Amino acid sequence: MTPARFGIAVLLILLLVGPQVLPESIVTILNYTGLYGLVAIGLALLTGIGGMSSFGHAAFVGVGAYATSYFTTAFGLSPWITLLIGVVASWMIAFALGGLTLRLAGHYLPLSTIAWGLSLFFVAGNLDFLGGHTGISNVPYISLFGFDFDNGRRFTYLIWAVVLAAVVLVQNLLSSREGRAIRCLKGGRVMAESMGVNIPRMKIVVFTISAVLAAVSGWLYAHLQRFVSPTPFGLDYGIEYLFMAVVGGAGYVWGAVLGAGIITVLRELLVDFLPKLIGQSGNYEVIVLSILTIVLLQRAPEGIWPLVVGRFARQRVAAPSTLRGAPPLERRALPSAGETILEVDAATKKFGGLVAVGDVSLTVRTGEILALLGPNGAGKSTMFNLISGVLPVTSGTVRFLGQAIGKLEAHDIARLGMSRTFQHVKLLPHLTVLENVAIGAHLRGHAGILRSSLHLERREEDQLLAEASRQIDRVGLTANKHLLAGSLPLGDQRIVEIARALAADPCLLLLDEPAAGLRFKEKEALSDLLRKLRAEGMGVLLVEHDMDFVMGLVDRIVVMEFGQKIAEGLPAEIQANPVVLEAYLGSVE
Repeated sequence: MTPARFGIAVLLILLLVGPQVLPESIVTILNYTGLYGLVAIGLALLTGIGGMSSFGHAAFVGVGAYATSYFTTAFGLSPWITLLIGVVASWMIAFALGGLTLRLAGHYLPLSTIAWGLSLFFVAGNLDFLGGHTGISNVPYISLFGFDFDNGRRFTYLIWAVVLAAVVLVQNLLSSREGRAIRCLKGGRVMAESMGVNIPRMKIVVFTISAVLAAVSGWLYAHLQRFVSPTPFGLDYGIEYLFMAVVGGAGYVWGAVLGAGIITVLRELLVDFLPKLIGQSGNYEVIVLSILTIVLLQRAPEGIWPLVVGRFARQRVAAPSTLRGAPPLERRALPSAGETILEVDAATKKFGGLVAVGDVSLTVRTGEILALLGPNGAGKSTMFNLISGVLPVTSGTVRFLGQAIGKLEAHDIARLGMSRTFQHVKLLPHLTVLENVAIGAHLRGHAGILRSSLHLERREEDQLLAEASRQIDRVGLTANKHLLAGSLPLGDQRIVEIARALAADPCLLLLDEPAAGLRFKEKEALSDLLRKLRAEGMGVLLVEHDMDFVMGLVDRIVVMEFGQKIAEGLPAEIQANPVVLEAYLGSVE
């Protein structure tokens, strides 16, 4: 049994037996650990995995608490109905906040959550129907199938049933197609967009999920305390929730629960111990907790959970037998042989006064390999970004399969059948090679957040992983399939990127320096693969500096210098072109 599973087994035994035999004070700590842990799980998803920070999630806790307190006391509604009201309200608020701030970079989201966290405290404190600063009392207890959760010991079972359900649902989500897209939010957004992931949508999805978990915690809190006031939903509590997620391990679901437990226990111990040590009362526990948190993060920047259990808490990876048995995904129909699939007409890209690409035109046909050559700084990678939608063109047009794509987002272009690799490798190093390649097949799946969380997408998930496995075998990295992508040498990482691009089932493949870092035999294998793709009818546009690799492989060449096209023709013609020889090829004759 792994340390992680052993710890979970111990926790389950404690939760079954503990509420009946433990002292009341310990049961109270257990209850609050669960309540705080539920919020921290959402913040782990948002911050540690999604790469977005929020200091105002205590306000979403307040939405859930006030929604149930008001509607149960003022209108006599069932707590189960008010749970739905609180969840919907928090979702709507999070959706509105996310829509305003998540498309912006940097500090906008943290600042907006701070403002939101402050606003709820003052709004609730000044509204008479919410009880003002006095609060709302006589909140009814919860009943389920005739069982009354009317005391702290009974309530422990309800709180931790919800916490465990949240853990299972979030872990199911993270081990799915949608979960891989969520993992791309932190450090892989450009790559994910080029693989068809709608990054703005995923950011809002993660933000709203974390808000809903906080609202459920508030619902439980209100019925446990049977009283609410604005104080527990202020900004200081929002910061503490974030501390809990970070201390436990913000990239780990169970780490969030662990962090909540550690902070809760430490605070209770310090509240009792410090006044006796110092001889007077005060909020000294805040100071000590802050110092301990700083020291901890210096020693364990990823939190305590990975320090304790290592990588045992990683998500599910399909077994080889499952990968072999899954039926293949449906393939897209390739355009007719010789058909022009990409047409770039007078494309120009300006960054202020700098012309990175100026009036460049080129075409790619099915069953053709076109090389885009030029010295460093010629604008080749910028051209790739214009074609794939990472950057918009300043002027000119880009057409793919007859459709103008200059105003489309990268994920929309990927959906049409274009896939790419990058000059600087863009993999998720903490995921396996198989999982990285499966990101390329994102658009070939359809299961959404709900199906993924409920584990109802397993057949499709096995198909996606099987497709990723087949592409890994195709590029010759079978032995590395279940290794972490970050552990591979640079040359192998480039091949993983090609496998990921092929998993998207494209009709046009953009390869940015695919042979860089490869040994001679590996380059030969890559050439054979590209020839096979050409024979199957795929169009390939590649940037490369290895002239031996290019000249024996491609059908046509376009040469750029200082953002301008200076030549186009067959490999033999380019080799003999004096303008090209002077600008780039040098001694090649």
